[in-house]
Amino acid sequence: MKVLVIGGGAREHALCRSLSLDPDVTALHCAPGNAGIAEVARLHPVDALDGAAVAGLARSLEVGLVVVGPEAPLVAGVADAVREAGIPCFGPSGEAARLEGSKAFAKDVMAAAGVPTARSYVCSTEDQVSSALDAFGAPYVVKDDGLAAGKGVVVTDDLAAARAHAAGCERVVIEEFLDGPEVSLFAITDGTSVVPLQPAQDFKRALDGDEGPNTGGMGAYSPLPWADPKLVDEVLTTVLQPTVDELRRRGTPFSGLLYAGLAITSRGVRVIEFNARFGDPETQVVLARLQTPLAGILLAAAEGRLSDLEPLRWSEDAAVTVVVASHNYPDTPRTGDPIEGLDEVAREDGPHAYVLHAGTKRDGDAVVSAGGRVLSVTATGTDLAAARDRAYTAIERIRLDGAQHRTDIAAKAATSV
Repeated sequence: MKVLVIGGGAREHALCRSLSLDPDVTALHCAPGNAGIAEVARLHPVDALDGAAVAGLARSLEVGLVVVGPEAPLVAGVADAVREAGIPCFGPSGEAARLEGSKAFAKDVMAAAGVPTARSYVCSTEDQVSSALDAFGAPYVVKDDGLAAGKGVVVTDDLAAARAHAAGCERVVIEEFLDGPEVSLFAITDGTSVVPLQPAQDFKRALDGDEGPNTGGMGAYSPLPWADPKLVDEVLTTVLQPTVDELRRRGTPFSGLLYAGLAITSRGVRVIEFNARFGDPETQVVLARLQTPLAGILLAAAEGRLSDLEPLRWSEDAAVTVVVASHNYPDTPRTGDPIEGLDEVAREDGPHAYVLHAGTKRDGDAVVSAGGRVLSVTATGTDLAAARDRAYTAIERIRLDGAQHRTDIAAKAATSV
């Protein structure tokens, strides 16, 4: 089977890496891709937001499956255009992707489906914002209603900062603060059946100790040794299946990857947010542990055959990923700096540790930074401690001027067992 992956971040590199190891994949393409993806897939230029262009590329390549990675093309309806061209596509319709594209829409779906989530107000005026902030008190949770590349949420005790973030958004969702640890749980669905993957935990803040501004994610790990063994079944029953059923009831079935961001609160599991695609950096650790070939899973979802799948197989190993970011990320990250040491990681640490590219590009013979989150190192081991050691050993081989990374990814979890 020929597969085309749309996107060019670490998430797409992780997907392409897994697909490249699948014996059923005869040719792998990616558009637009990045310097790392070019090592496992043939790259093509394309406007990822242009559904007609993506469908045309897929048709010209005669692929049997298109996988749309990022949220913006999904919300723009790119998956619809591919399906209209008669090509199986993994990714929800533009209408169903509003589950991520609009926090207010997601809240409405959850209310109708009886899904547990934080109490909230949707605000579009300064007076509404003030009333909502007063109603909940600190810590203040203010979310941009639209897509914001993982950086549209402010959680702060500073009332002025909360007001300032709201003022910069056309419409916001202000909600109660949810206590307890956060968990990311992905599920693959064909609009009827739902197959949960293994849970992961990511680290949103830029600095050690969960300090600093929110980012798109600075690292992740899986499995979660501290989590209730019944967590996945509980979330499937109370969150994932009801949400998929509600969207199908509305006539906008969700087929693709449903990502539930969860808080394990003192009052039980609550949904923080939904995403309509694989999440970065959690995808890196979840796919590192998946043993079932990926292409068949994604194609079954695209063709409405998930109920025919055998149970997924998982490695007992743990996985840890650590993100390396540019100087001054997430404010105004510097780009264009050469990255060295990538070949050393491949030579000294593979196959148990490897680099997944995000914001990179080729500049002659060099690989240079081209975004805020530049790359991530993913490592596996018999337990989290071993995986952490391998990840950070590999990180030390990478040289990027002004680079930053957190040093505490999975540290607490690795010592909790």
